[in-house]
Amino acid sequence: MLIAALNGNRSPNEHPEVPVTPQQLAAAAREAVEAGADALHVHPRNAAGVESLEDADVAGALAAVREACPGVPVGVSSGWWILPDAGARLAAVRAWTARPDFVSVNWHEEGAAELAAALLDRGIGVEAGLWTADAVRAFLTWSRRDEVLRVLLELPDQPIRNYKAELQEMFGLLEASDLDRQVVLHGLGESAWPLLREAARRGLGARIGLEDTLLLPGDFDTAGDNGELVRVAREMLR
Repeated sequence: MLIAALNGNRSPNEHPEVPVTPQQLAAAAREAVEAGADALHVHPRNAAGVESLEDADVAGALAAVREACPGVPVGVSSGWWILPDAGARLAAVRAWTARPDFVSVNWHEEGAAELAAALLDRGIGVEAGLWTADAVRAFLTWSRRDEVLRVLLELPDQPIRNYKAELQEMFGLLEASDLDRQVVLHGLGESAWPLLREAARRGLGARIGLEDTLLLPGDFDTAGDNGELVRVAREMLR
């Protein structure tokens, strides 16, 4: 599986092809799917271009992307920086009139288990975002862990030597458990391409897009758009 992460918290000032409006998200989504993406991860924005979990903003983004890419699963982020108050974040999710196919929930953030439970209760898939070995341990103790859609092993924008031992510990914890869920491996910035290669080596799912990196592998030229990143990643996974 290859997930295209189209925008994240980036702005067009960082790269002119970072999509912000629903129409831009739709165009970027179409390009990513044509390039080989199996699912789409987006960060909806409000009229001012600020990340949002408000019902109208989420619904607008989902409608545009789904019209452009019918049948392709579309997910959104629930990162704490979008709405730092855990109670407000939970209330926002419960107020959604349009439901994404999945939502990524970072397990190290306050209220993660409660938010994931609320999403599951609404029939929305959950991606458990696990950034550390401690997060893996906490997730594995959760009573509803077997209901999640998949597990995201996510690592920060750091050289491989800084996270190699942590990643091995995370894999070890999952392998020692009886959890039977798809694993998607992805990094950010400096870790994006090394982890995509590792996903290919292990036969795992992966994620790529302008949220995760602005650069192509190897020569480190700037990518043209999300579609180019997905095409390169798809070839690597093959």
